[in-house]
Amino acid sequence: MSLAEKLIKDFETLPEDKKIEVIDFVDFLKKRNRKNIESMMDLIIVENKEALEELSK
Repeated sequence: MSLAEKLIKDFETLPEDKKIEVIDFVDFLKKRNRKNIESMMDLIIVENKEALEELSK
């Protein structure tokens, strides 16, 4: 059984209120990951500002 299949099987056995919690948690993880990526990109831009300005000419 794949990880996705196990997750779906376990998810289907949960009561509705717990399913909502799982969905909320998945949304939280996705947002946290997105924020981490944005922070990394901001840092890359700051650290390479001169080179990026030169490239933009």
